[in-house]
Amino acid sequence: MLLELRIENFAIIDHLDLEFGPGLITFTGETGAGKSIILDAVEAVLGGHTDPGMIRAGAERAYVEAVLEVPEHLREPVRRILENEDLLEEPDARYLTLSREIRSSGRSLARINGRSASAALQRELGGYLVDIHGQSEHLSLLNTRQHLRLLDQYAGVEAERAAYAATYHELRAVRRELEELRAAERDAARRTDLLTYQADEIEAAGLRPGEEEELRQERTRLANAETLASSAQLAVTLLDEEDPETRPVSDLLGEVVEALASLSRIDPTQEPLYEQAEQAADLVAELARQLRVYLEEIEFNPKRLEQIEERVDLINNLKRKYGGTIEAVLAFAAQARAELDTIAHATERIAELEGKEARLLERLAEQGLALSELRRQAAGRLAQAVERELDDLRMAGARFAVDQRLQPDPQGVPLPDGSRAAFDESGLDQVEFLIAPNPGEGLKPLVKIASGGETSRLMLALKKVLASADDIPSLIFDEIDQGIGGRVGTVVGEKLWQLARRHQVMCITHLPQLAAFGERHYRVRKLVQGGRTATQVEELQGDERLDELALMMGGVTEANREAARETLATARQRTAHLLQRQELDQP
Repeated sequence: MLLELRIENFAIIDHLDLEFGPGLITFTGETGAGKSIILDAVEAVLGGHTDPGMIRAGAERAYVEAVLEVPEHLREPVRRILENEDLLEEPDARYLTLSREIRSSGRSLARINGRSASAALQRELGGYLVDIHGQSEHLSLLNTRQHLRLLDQYAGVEAERAAYAATYHELRAVRRELEELRAAERDAARRTDLLTYQADEIEAAGLRPGEEEELRQERTRLANAETLASSAQLAVTLLDEEDPETRPVSDLLGEVVEALASLSRIDPTQEPLYEQAEQAADLVAELARQLRVYLEEIEFNPKRLEQIEERVDLINNLKRKYGGTIEAVLAFAAQARAELDTIAHATERIAELEGKEARLLERLAEQGLALSELRRQAAGRLAQAVERELDDLRMAGARFAVDQRLQPDPQGVPLPDGSRAAFDESGLDQVEFLIAPNPGEGLKPLVKIASGGETSRLMLALKKVLASADDIPSLIFDEIDQGIGGRVGTVVGEKLWQLARRHQVMCITHLPQLAAFGERHYRVRKLVQGGRTATQVEELQGDERLDELALMMGGVTEANREAARETLATARQRTAHLLQRQELDQP
């Protein structure tokens, strides 16, 4: 729902700040006052075409901003779009701010939630939230891709369509796997040779996790064997070997132990010192023993060092080819073996999947034809309902139909008559709305009907019938009353008011009978201030609204004011009657 609209320097609009709510909102005013300019501004902020001619004379830029509330049932698709473009500000995407800046240089800047975006993205989001019907091309019902969705929602076949879609996606998964297997089979010989070579090369190396670190340590010892032996021997000599010039640490510690033993016998309080000396002597003896063992293990082996260097080179080569670690190389070999196994069993799997594909196609045909029949039944009801609405709108004799057909496709689903039909995620049907506005004319696609008030009335009839199916929250009708009289205007006003029970409806009108149904009434007028023309918009209530309706009837006279009172009273009576009937119809 459109909550706020801000317009600056757009055509003859200097500055406008408008706030809206739910229900039926009407705009009235003299021709040229700027009503359609407001609509142009809305179209611009919804990603429509812009050009420098839209900028108010003397200004450098025009600016339009709209704040919209996203209804709960549309938050998920809107959230997905915003999330994909990194424009999501709040998790539930309840509110959306769109803005458009038009510069005199010819550039325009689009923003969503205050961040730069494309006009195309604005159009995509706007298509979920606002539908404009009038002189523009921004008409959702003129988009044939929407016709099938609307027919399905009118028919209430969501469960059947979901079941069909589940089968369709299962078929897509089967076909993807088949394509992969067939591609692998076509390339099987070359691929098998390559995978076998790779797996054999890795397995022949006999790699072990952690082997690199072990080799690195051994290589360090071998490369420094002489230094290691010299250092270890010096330590052993100092600790426990006689030398003509110096006595070993073990002998000196032995004397220390004897001295402290004598000391502790005289002074028992020093017994701990004696025990510590004994432990130090034992520790030195153990240290000397371990060093001798280490000396025996030190190896002067150039051949072994060469073998280690070759092994390290082999590991590095395999890592460059198959992964950055030994674990990654081994994982590559396992994957290669698994793929070889898949290739070996591809023929059996292909045959299995081909059988499954055939069964799924038959199931799709069955589900698709059942769905088509439900659509066909609903299409007949829809046509009758739309024609009744057109008759109320003084388009007696106008005909409406739903063109529903199957498209032949040799690769499609099998039909009972032996032919095959194209299909997609939505079913087997190609659907398009057809219309014959006048008696004697043939049915034509809705996209080819004439524009203007007649088009808007056709849109109104469709929107009225499809109110429960159409989930776009805001509808805008531009001069829907073109070419019709006051009596029809009352009918149009009544239908717009009914439509506004499910949608926010905005209507630009010249008919007081229609404007009287508005729950909020705005007057658009053109003023000259300081030698400049500007558009002013104000909400009317009470006597001001009465005077506006009287003016629309020809002038603010007492007779016209009385007629305006009667028009408002008639609108209130009709809406009260509609509400009462609606309450009675509810279970």
